[in-house]
Parts: sequence; structure tokens; C-alpha cells
Amino acid sequence: MNATPTATAPLTATDLPTVLAGPLLRRLEARRLVLWLVGTRALNASLQLAYDDPQHGAVELALPLDDSRCQRLAIGRHAWLHLIDVTLEQPLPADAFIYYDLHIEEEDGGTRAIADWAPHLLYPGQARPDFVRRGRLDHLLHGSCRKPHHPSKDGLLQADALLAATRSQPAERPALLMLSGDQVYADDVAGPMLVAVHRLIERLGLYGEHLDGATVSTSEALYAHPAGYYRREDLLPAYTANEELRERFFGGVKKPVFTSANAHNHLVTFAEVLAMYLLVWSPTPWQLIAPRMPELPEHLATRYRAEEPLIRAFVADLPQAARALAQLPCLMIFDDHDITDDWNLSARWEQSAYGHPFSRRIVGNALLGYLLCQGWGNCPEAFAGELPAIRELLATPDRQQRLSAEAQDAVIDRLLTFDHWHYSLPGQPLLLVLDTRTRRWRSESYLSRPSGLMDWEALCELQHALLDEPAVVIVSPAPMFGVKLIEIVQRLFTWAGYPLLVDAENWMAHRGAAKVMLNIFRHSRTPANYVILSGDVHYSFAYEVHIRHRDSGPRIWQITSSGIKNEFPRRLLDWFDRLNRWLYAPHSPLNWFTKRRRMQITPRIPSRSQRGERLWNGAGLGQVRLDEQGRPCEIRQLNADGSAPTCFEAIVRQEMDG
Repeated sequence: MNATPTATAPLTATDLPTVLAGPLLRRLEARRLVLWLVGTRALNASLQLAYDDPQHGAVELALPLDDSRCQRLAIGRHAWLHLIDVTLEQPLPADAFIYYDLHIEEEDGGTRAIADWAPHLLYPGQARPDFVRRGRLDHLLHGSCRKPHHPSKDGLLQADALLAATRSQPAERPALLMLSGDQVYADDVAGPMLVAVHRLIERLGLYGEHLDGATVSTSEALYAHPAGYYRREDLLPAYTANEELRERFFGGVKKPVFTSANAHNHLVTFAEVLAMYLLVWSPTPWQLIAPRMPELPEHLATRYRAEEPLIRAFVADLPQAARALAQLPCLMIFDDHDITDDWNLSARWEQSAYGHPFSRRIVGNALLGYLLCQGWGNCPEAFAGELPAIRELLATPDRQQRLSAEAQDAVIDRLLTFDHWHYSLPGQPLLLVLDTRTRRWRSESYLSRPSGLMDWEALCELQHALLDEPAVVIVSPAPMFGVKLIEIVQRLFTWAGYPLLVDAENWMAHRGAAKVMLNIFRHSRTPANYVILSGDVHYSFAYEVHIRHRDSGPRIWQITSSGIKNEFPRRLLDWFDRLNRWLYAPHSPLNWFTKRRRMQITPRIPSRSQRGERLWNGAGLGQVRLDEQGRPCEIRQLNADGSAPTCFEAIVRQEMDG
């Protein structure tokens, strides 16, 4: 990054690279291939596939990406989103390399392949990217919480290293990478990152918008305002009624038990959200900008200079991260930081946030960005009814290149009531990815109490999806079985009326949701083996769970990996870990006061534990291998610093509760 003043000259179309970000390899099935890509113009391209079929021998396909296979959405003067969904007549082979390319037509009539326009996506010796469609979901990578300015390496580099090490071993490739939340931090943005966001918006001409309920009326006024960096809370009108709103979105709420939020650079506009996705998934946009520090008070300038090398290190690792995302199928689901901290935590939070036009727009813009950059690639058909209105919104900017406020609010209104963010992936075992953010079990009598992570109807749908399945992998962004002491602390703060101070969001925080979820596990027709993959908490652990007094009951594994590029305060987590072992030892009477007293939980000790710690604190990616019955046979944490993997293999004495 460049911190010195530089001129920013407008780019013409010919000055820009053809592709800004992608391709990202998203949903992969036997007869389906989904890709995500952003170009600087509406691209005419064809998808090239090559593989060896056991029955038909060598197969080569050239599939033109016409309107039936690729939706092109303009998001700015020089930025076009390409949503590619290809259906295949013949199934792709299992456990074999499949080579692909995107041949893009140039204005001179020629074509360019990925090796020409994105050579950083190829491993040494590769002529084109490849992927493997695994016949079983028996090898997964998973993680959450990738904050660019956290002072650790990027855990996605471990996925890249694994792919490099298995270049000739298709059966050793993971079936997919599951990102279980906080793929971006819309509410915790470093100053240098926000400057880069604004420079990229300017370079690409990303569409602006009108703002209601703030002291600035347009996105351009927001970007130019002196309070636009580190002080965005000052942009709200100075009314007493807005004090709670300020605290929700920009207050930097002090959280004495866990950490301190930092929301003073909260993303606001749709263009900011889109630029953030481009900057965290691709090195190419960084080559178009030269961010420089704006005028800031000295204490904020000091903070900016401290954040700058962290962002610079993040950018240096982006080519490897992008390479992994181009060659490994990847599914995603949101958590709070993809939208805003404490998103939908309680009914009171929702009243405050959605009752004000400015905060409603903030949430809506982040949700719209999630749909286009994450959600669509998980399950394109779920959003078929939403895309026409979004297409119309993006197709009609005014002369100032701003979106229609009325149309934007209408799209946001639809998304705030949309109820199909969850999805599944058929296979052995079945993969179910839960939405624990928008279909919440709200308290009607105590509006400030934390809502259940899923309401009764959503939980009934979950149970129906599980019926008669022999095994299942469930992705729940928040752990279903967490650390007991931390959950008790959250409950105490909730009783005291301060759930926001400790992020009081866990499955046991709401009695009704907890009871229904535990009853699902006890149902006689639900799976014999459950693997639950989670993130959110910024530390990693593995529990094995049994229903007490039922020898034939299901076996449950709670496997949590967090974060990809984030960590828990180290000394604080050590104390929580130690106190949890003391206070909730197997024969402690405190176990009888938990909702999980009918569950018998066996923690697994990390292989690098020095004093019996159950919790592993280190950025990286989780790795899980499953046997033919869908049971974990290997649970590891691939550490972002490149050190030896941490294995969760050693089993300690059975505990009555988690």
C-alpha cells in the first residue's frame, strides 16, 4: 500500500483488466457447476471442461455462457457481476481431476484464457485450473471469521497449501471448503481498508445512492465528509432517540467479558459492501488503486499507521487465497459481522435497527451484497424470485450514477422478509446449512432478551429434512454445544439487562429453541451420526456428545473452527478454559443447572495442549475426515502460521455436560 499522496486519474475501459475478481468455484454437483466472477465489462465467454470419463474416455466440452448460463449485472460503470450456473447433460466423474477454463472474447476478436488474464490462479506447471468432484462428502475444510487487519496469517493459505500438496492425488482433495460466517467484516473495517474501498469505488464507478436519516444525503457526501473515517457515528442526526442506534452500529460497545467492538468505520453504502468483497477475494483490484492516508487527528493517524502494515500483509497473501477459491468448491453462510454486530440479537434490537431509515439501509445493503457475492452461489434457484427486482434496480441509475432510492428500499424490504437463506447439498452424508440469523425465535414478553437462533417453524423444517437420513453434516454458525462457563456468563449479563455487552447468542440462550433442538436429536427417525460444524467464537474445539441412558441414541460431534484470520484474547481464553474445567468437572453440582444435563459430553484435547486445555486459540482452517458411516475419523486445525496441525484426537474423561 502507498501512504503518500498520489493523483487518481479516471480510468478508461481500455486501462482496466478484463476480470477484477474470480472465478470463485461455488456449488458443485454431478451435473452442475456454479461460478462467480466480476469483470470490468459484460463478458462474452465460454466455459471449457476437460476430463477422462470411465465410460466415454477423454471428454472436452466448450459451453458458451449465454443468458441461460450466465446472468450479467452491472454494479458500476466499469464493474459487472457474472453469476454462472451451468447444467451438464452427462455427470462429471467422481474422484478425478476435471480441468476448466474461461475463454473470454476480446474486443479485437481474439480470446484469452485464465492463464492470460489471471495467471496468479494457477499452480506452477498448471496450464488451467482444476477441481475434483468427490463421490462422498468425506473430507471437508471449514472455518469462519476472516478479518483482514487481524495480526495473523490468513488461514485460507492452508487450503492453498493443501491443494498444492495434492496436485497428483485427486482422492486426497477436500470435497469442499465450508465458510461458516464472517467472510467479511462489514462492521469492523480498518482505516486503510476503508480508504481502499473508496478509491476502488472511484476507479470503477460503482453506483452511488441516496441516504435518508443521516446528516449526509448521498453516498458521495458520505465519502467526502471529515467524519467518514473512524467517526461515522457523527453522521447520525443529534436526536436523543438515536442514541441507541448510534450504540448499535457505531458505538464501539465495550464488552468487558470478551472484546471491544470497533464499528466506527462501519460500511454503509451498497458500493462500499461490493468493493469490500472485491478487495478481500482478489489481488487485482489492489493494483488499480494507491490508497493514501486522509487528513486525520493525530491519535487517529497513529491508529491508521498501525493498521497499514496489517492490511499490506493481507494483500500480499491474496494471490494464494484467490487460487484456492478458484480450484476448491466453496459454500458459505452469513453470521453477524457479514451484516453488522449483534444482527437480530433480540426483538428490541430489530425494532431499533429496522425502525430507522439509515440503519435499515445499512443492514439492507450488506444483505444485498451477501446475496450477490455469497448467497446466490450456494443455491441459485432459491433467489430466482429476487433477482429480477435487483436487476431492475441496477439497470436504471440516474444521471449522477446513483440508484433509485425507492427501488433500493423496495429490494431491501423484500430481503428483510426473505426466508430461504438456508440450503442443503445432497450426498453421503447430507449437508444442511442453517440460517441462524433471520428466522429467530423472538421473545414476546421480554423484547431485550436474546432471540432463539431458529424459530419453531425453522426447527420443524430442520427435523423434517433429517428424517431417515443415516448421517448428516450440519453447519451452524454458532456452536450448538459451546463452552458452558461462557454461556453462563452470557446468561448472567442477559439477566442483568445487558445481552449486547457479551454477544449473548448461543443455542442455550433461549429455552424454547434449546428444548426443540435437543428433542430433534432424541427423535427415533433422525440420523444416527451428526457432525456439527461451527465457527463464530474465535477459538476451536471438538466435543463428542451422547444422550445419557440411551445406548442406541445418536452420536453427535460438535466441531468448531474459528477464526480463519481472527483469535480470542489469549490470556482471557486461558482463564475461561481453566475455570470451565474446575467449575464444571464431571461431578460438579453446577451441571444440574444446565439445559444439557441429559447430554454426556466428551471434550477432545488438542494435541498441542500443554496443561489439558480443551480450547485451541489460533487462526487457521478446520479439517475433518469422515468414515463410511459419516463419523469423524480425523479432526485437525491447520494453523495459519504454518506450524504443525493441531489434532483433536485425545479423549478425556466423560463429562456430564459440555
